[in-house]
Amino acid sequence: MKNSTHYRDITPFVTKDGSTIRELMHPALHGNSHQSFAEATIPTGTKTLLHRHRRAEEIYHVTAGSGHMTLGEKEFAIAAGDTICIAPGTPHCVANTGPADLVILCACSPPYSHDDTDLI
Repeated sequence: MKNSTHYRDITPFVTKDGSTIRELMHPALHGNSHQSFAEATIPTGTKTLLHRHRRAEEIYHVTAGSGHMTLGEKEFAIAAGDTICIAPGTPHCVANTGPADLVILCACSPPYSHDDTDLI
């Protein structure tokens, strides 16, 4: 099991929802077993696609920037320092409405999977 990663060594990729992700810790890459931990970057003026995860609970923690979140029937502003829990099956997306990248740490349990992501 690889217990640590170096940010500079992580190649970003684009997920189904359109965000750019760096998998900071994921079972498929690092050998941990019950969760994944990633950093999502949403450039200014863009948004992720509305989606849901059938099984995974997600926790978002905004580390930089500001934007707007859709979480089920709720819509609200988000900014650095905010933390949001997303229950399995809940439609959600984020829009970057600020002047800089919106950066969000994302913890998923069970670990993130493209197969668990449904675009709406």
